[in-house]
Amino acid sequence: MLETTIAAIRAADEAAMTAARELQGRLTKPAGSLGTLEELSVRLAGLAGVCPPPLPEPAAVAIFAGDHGVHAQGVSPWPQEVTAQMIGNFLAGGAVVNAFARQAGASVTVVDVGVATPLPTEPDADPAVLDPAVLDPTALDPAVLDPAVPRLVVASVRRGTRDLTVTAALTRDEALAAVQTGIRIADELIDAGAGILLTGDMGIGNTTPAAALIAAFTGADPLDTTGRGTGVDDPTYAHKVAVVRAALARHTPDPADPLGVLAAVGGLEHAALAGLILGAAARRTPVLLDGVIAVSAALAAAAFAPAAVGAMVAGHRSAEPGATAALRHLGLDPLIDLGLRLGEGTGALLALPVVTGAVRVLHEVATFDSAGVAEK
Repeated sequence: MLETTIAAIRAADEAAMTAARELQGRLTKPAGSLGTLEELSVRLAGLAGVCPPPLPEPAAVAIFAGDHGVHAQGVSPWPQEVTAQMIGNFLAGGAVVNAFARQAGASVTVVDVGVATPLPTEPDADPAVLDPAVLDPTALDPAVLDPAVPRLVVASVRRGTRDLTVTAALTRDEALAAVQTGIRIADELIDAGAGILLTGDMGIGNTTPAAALIAAFTGADPLDTTGRGTGVDDPTYAHKVAVVRAALARHTPDPADPLGVLAAVGGLEHAALAGLILGAAARRTPVLLDGVIAVSAALAAAAFAPAAVGAMVAGHRSAEPGATAALRHLGLDPLIDLGLRLGEGTGALLALPVVTGAVRVLHEVATFDSAGVAEK
């Protein structure tokens, strides 16, 4: 599945991009007056292969959740059980991502790819079993994109990763399984009609593997890729940087081997998000990136298939320093910068109207000729 997905990813359509630039120049506004939105509309036309590109709607948020063995190193003050508890909160509609999704009219799909503790919503569920009825496009649930009802997909590869300071976080087969889960979720959501995918994540301690991934793929120093996550104090922050350094020194991950990097120092949600991005790129569907977890996964996706960057839109600049390093490496400029560091998909949802507006301009704004407006 991974190989065929990568093979389907193509470079942007230059003819569609040229048409979008020409159309922007004929609309009733001064050339360049919409700034970043104009180039965004051009990029989306290149992705879709048509001008104007389809409106990016409906929107679907996919929140991948997993736990991390490195939590045992004291990198987060929050107990690991919070990951499962927050899934319950997502499904009850009580999290920030739910509030923002309701505002945007976006659906919310929560995917357990590796939560360590039992989910409060399904105490008898076996998270080691993938439900084929959920991920089989021939058996789609009509409520897949229902913005009123968050839903859960149980697709756990294992109950949390191993401690990346002691051994590889995942085997290559486990990392591959998580990537392929992300691809299947992308296919499912797009088959159900989603016009844009938004990345979400949940996992106590997941900024530590994100920092390691960003350092591995960009070559940046761990001090520049590691942030305070949920708000750790100075001693814990210094320890967290040391943990990332130790993991990189132990594994010396090769950025030319993205699956190996994900296995050595990644998380199950990071790997699944990389798969979601690849799946969206293969289907020429935009994917709106959230914060530092998403952009660390985006680096892996770009290492698998450089042309996948064409499907990526950077929703916001996370307050986590690694996010800036990753976005710089990807050549992406964030649409908003509000100092957010929550994750869940919240920043992507806030940026969604900007993306929609960029495309709507090409659909709805009159040209000088059609409006009878004189040009300079």
